[in-house]
Amino acid sequence: MKLRTWKIAGINFDHFHMGDLLRMAKSHPQMELVGVSDEQPARMEEVIRKQLITRDQAFTNYRECLEKTKPDVVILCPAASNHGEWVRKVAPYGVHIMVEKPFAASLKEADVMIKAMPKDKTLMINWPLQWVPSHCKAHQLVEEGRIGEVINVWHFGGNRGPLFHGADKVEKTREQVALEKPSSWFYKKSQGGGSMLDYLGYGTTLGTWYQGGKRPVEVTAVVDEPAGLEVDEHSIVVARYAHGLSKFETRWGTFSDPWTLQPLPKCGFIIAGTEGTISSYDYEPHVTVQTHKKPKPQLVAAPALKAPKQNSVQYLLHALDHDKPLEGPVSLPISRIGQEIVDAAVRSARLKRAMKLG
Repeated sequence: MKLRTWKIAGINFDHFHMGDLLRMAKSHPQMELVGVSDEQPARMEEVIRKQLITRDQAFTNYRECLEKTKPDVVILCPAASNHGEWVRKVAPYGVHIMVEKPFAASLKEADVMIKAMPKDKTLMINWPLQWVPSHCKAHQLVEEGRIGEVINVWHFGGNRGPLFHGADKVEKTREQVALEKPSSWFYKKSQGGGSMLDYLGYGTTLGTWYQGGKRPVEVTAVVDEPAGLEVDEHSIVVARYAHGLSKFETRWGTFSDPWTLQPLPKCGFIIAGTEGTISSYDYEPHVTVQTHKKPKPQLVAAPALKAPKQNSVQYLLHALDHDKPLEGPVSLPISRIGQEIVDAAVRSARLKRAMKLG
């Protein structure tokens, strides 16, 4: 069976992950990268310089990009508060859409995005941690029943700060960060900035995956209030489920970036079950398992992922080629529960009290 070639375009470069996603698209044998668009031409220069796209395929008007290139799939990387707006703009062109995490700045906006999509088109929310081998191995062991029924999930997620690195994790100096910070959407409350909205969805969405799609009863959140900033750089969220408590912590300002050198505490997950516990830390080549039958912690290898689950672009194309529904954190049912918890956490932090989920 010969698989079709899919035309893809990247629209809105607010989030630096656009460069990573376009690189994945460019390297896929079934993918033709036909265009990019951003209102700020300078933000497209890097992908032109890296020869991911030619200059005449770069547009400052998204409508022109869509009408001239006629993509089948569009990658969107706008600021968190604008996800709903951009899905509403692009969906009428009859394309499949991948939105870079988080799902949205609110549950209401997430539902607007779902409703805006044509019934025969796919909306995917990309959570990069879904493509980390250790976290996939942890889920496999949970599904196999290695630790019994999951009763608690702990997540610690973050990095030195969102401006310390660009596409492909290229590092920036402190001087560059200082220059960008005043104008960056990451530090603007109105645009969905802050560590909570940046990282909480990772914990709540993968946490929902590990807990088999279960929803909590209530959520309590506390955020820091850094001097001179209008957004948080540190949050701690506790979700109470019928079966136990889970904790999700976000941090801009870790000692080091986890993909370079794991900080202390380590970024990643600990999953506790009725029969044992699994620790799965970001980018480590193994998970650690402790069970009643084998109390001494055992290292279990987390091998490199295999096609079609090595990255988001590859997985989306496989699902489209074979007309299969998305599974895991990138699917709408799991992502929506994750967003529901984030929504409750935002309200809890603002009102300084626990919030019931509907």
